[in-house]
Amino acid sequence: MTENRIPRRPSPLVSILPIAVLISLLFFTIRLLGSDALGGGSQVCLLVATALCVLVGMAGYGVKWEEYDRAITQNIAGVSTALIILLVIGSLSAAWMLSGVVPTLIYYGVQIIHPQFFLLSTCLICAAISVMTGSSWTTIATIGIALMGIGRAEGFDEGWTAGAIISGAYFGDKVSPLSDTTVLAASSTGTPLFTHIRYMLFTTLPSLAVALVVFLVAGLLHAPGTPAEMMAFTSTLAERFHISLWVLVVPALTGLMIARKVPSIITLFLSTMLAAVCMLLFQPEIVREIAGEGMSEADTLLKGTLLSLCTSTGLETGNDVLNELVATRGMAGMLGTVWLILCAMCLGGAMSASGMLESITSLFVRLAGRLSTMVASTVGCGLFLNLATADQYISIILTGNIFRDIYRQNGYETRLLSRTTEDAVTVTSVLIPWNTCGMTQATILNVSTFAYLPYCVFNYVSPLMSILVAATGFKIYRTLKH
Repeated sequence: MTENRIPRRPSPLVSILPIAVLISLLFFTIRLLGSDALGGGSQVCLLVATALCVLVGMAGYGVKWEEYDRAITQNIAGVSTALIILLVIGSLSAAWMLSGVVPTLIYYGVQIIHPQFFLLSTCLICAAISVMTGSSWTTIATIGIALMGIGRAEGFDEGWTAGAIISGAYFGDKVSPLSDTTVLAASSTGTPLFTHIRYMLFTTLPSLAVALVVFLVAGLLHAPGTPAEMMAFTSTLAERFHISLWVLVVPALTGLMIARKVPSIITLFLSTMLAAVCMLLFQPEIVREIAGEGMSEADTLLKGTLLSLCTSTGLETGNDVLNELVATRGMAGMLGTVWLILCAMCLGGAMSASGMLESITSLFVRLAGRLSTMVASTVGCGLFLNLATADQYISIILTGNIFRDIYRQNGYETRLLSRTTEDAVTVTSVLIPWNTCGMTQATILNVSTFAYLPYCVFNYVSPLMSILVAATGFKIYRTLKH
């Protein structure tokens, strides 16, 4: 019988080498290519780091290629649904824009939301929608795109707007009982779901409060555009699109499907089809413009619709900001991100098969002594796993499994572990450029991860808050046996 256990595990110093090489390569690649790094440079960096991991494991530690092949295949299979959702989101974003849904939301949103309270409102709106939907991805792919447009119209830096959107969306993703990450963190640590959610509020609500204060102050310090500028922006938007409240039936029906707990991929697909119908009904001139001339009316509309959903489109509005805003990328615009995710899964699988993940996480386990260091070690381990595996689901499961016995032996209830895991993993995944969440949200919002990272206040305050609350001993429960 073949023995699958590797004979000798790499040391932590050797194990960290692929990650160090990856970060170094990405630094130079992004400096040289900027936003174009997603077009291939970042993927090459990931594959080089993967190759180094495989080479070290095979040459120095006797890891067979079959083990790498199996681990990489399992990793890619685990994100297959997410890849399909990502492609659907590409079509959804284009359909919502070209059907007039997003332009209508922007048109009325600019007039309703006061610029000085825009960032605060954005965070709260995304938090409320994400709590109801249980999905940060759905929230960002729908209302998030519209809010980005409003933010540009009101003169906000795109990093600030994206930070407010992501902060609110990941608050809801973290505490909603409908969220898959919330359910996963609770189940992987053996914690009742609503016990887990209630316990998270002790760190999550203060983190959100800090974020809201920051966004309020930033908004108050923002110099809004003049009424004439805002009027020119909305009037240009109304000239290019048929602004109608009827198109808001699409987000309304999407919200209804979410409330009825229709699976995400079905909801997003049906929402795309509804928007495509509205595009034909309310924006036929735009569809014809995209399709070009020389065909029958039916062929023109069909071609225009297909091109809108699948490829990049650009409309001339006479306003450079608005041109950039209404440009769409369709399903094809997501292919770079899909490619990046596949390469990241290769690295995660190679790190796991070689034993490097286990070697590095053992360091965090050794540091788990007192309560504060135990929680800090859990946070550090979760962050590292987000870096190394590039997937929040894998990171949640591994963090829970690694520390479950340690928390039990020290006499702490599982709710402390489940809360710390979410504080460390769920909200920080979006801050890592090669993590599936970071890649996806940067692609959807068309803002690089490094551009929005400083402004995702909730996302980096949450793990710090988890350590702070543990250090104070507030609401830390021990098991009866201890």
